[in-house]
Amino acid sequence: MRALLALGSVTLLCALAAPPAQPPGAERGEAAQRNEARSRPARPTEDNDEERAPAAAASAAEPEPPQAHSPAATGKDEERDEAQEKAGKLSLTSSQQQAVGIRTDAPLPLAAAPAIEAYATVLDPVALVTDAGRTESTRAAALAAEADATRQEGLYRDGAQASLKTLQAARAQAAEAGAQAQAAALAFRQQWGPLAALSSAQRGALLERLEHGHLLLRADAPGRRLGGAVAPRALLEVEGVRIAAEVLGALPRTDAQSQSAGWLLETAHAPAGLGAGARMLAHLQAQTSSGLLVPAAALIYAEQGAYVYRQTQGERADTHAYESVPVKPLARVGEGWLVEGLKREDQVVVQGAGVLWSLQGIAGFSAAEEEHD
Repeated sequence: MRALLALGSVTLLCALAAPPAQPPGAERGEAAQRNEARSRPARPTEDNDEERAPAAAASAAEPEPPQAHSPAATGKDEERDEAQEKAGKLSLTSSQQQAVGIRTDAPLPLAAAPAIEAYATVLDPVALVTDAGRTESTRAAALAAEADATRQEGLYRDGAQASLKTLQAARAQAAEAGAQAQAAALAFRQQWGPLAALSSAQRGALLERLEHGHLLLRADAPGRRLGGAVAPRALLEVEGVRIAAEVLGALPRTDAQSQSAGWLLETAHAPAGLGAGARMLAHLQAQTSSGLLVPAAALIYAEQGAYVYRQTQGERADTHAYESVPVKPLARVGEGWLVEGLKREDQVVVQGAGVLWSLQGIAGFSAAEEEHD
């Protein structure tokens, strides 16, 4: 009996531990799902995706390691760099020089004091007195207005018989008077040039000389717009008679009729009958200068100053190179200029400088390599 009870207990425990029974098709469904999962490729987990994304981006952004260049590639790179270094340099063949009309010549060493032929006009001394008086009066008015504005400002701050309106009116009057004084001084400097640098005593002495027969003249050189330093002595010619004159300096204002540079002269030996407005010949002389003479057509003026083109031998036997050389113009001599900055053996372009200037604006232009049929 006891053996039968023990056997039943064991059977009951085995039944409770066994898994529940499944329908007949469940086992086949689970098996199909397992087979389908095995047939699909394995996918990384979300954590692996997050860890691999930055690595993939870094590998994509990282450049490929440099590869060794072949001798041919290295040679091409050197040729390209050399071409870039030579950008802006001009090179022409002999046929191209003839086609564009390039002509060169050596500069001529010269020391000269070229004469300047001009026309002199006697100036009205009344205009000088009027302009000088206006300059002095406007300056005095500006000083008085500034002093009054300062006084009104002091009274306003102390609260003694000065309103804000009175102070503002005084400041406005001082500003207007200062502007008038500045305009008068600028007009006097433009009209009378070197006389603006004279002191009141020197200007008074000049006016006294004018009262005793001295004359002021303006000498204009037609066709000459660049004023420069001239010798301190000049000659006036009136009906074949030559009169000595003193050059006081260059005048800033260009004459409206002659459109030329002007100089202010003073003479103490004027014959009777020469009044304001009289015109006569004037012989000026530039200061003695030493340099190399080049034609005026060879000079080109740019933002950095004047320069000429110098011809040198090109890389090939049938080509010539052209480079710009800065120069300093000293004096005009006939149809040429005395300049500094060149050597006696230099070959300067005396014809066709404008063509070279046009070609220089084309970056990397080399006419020797762009020759057309």
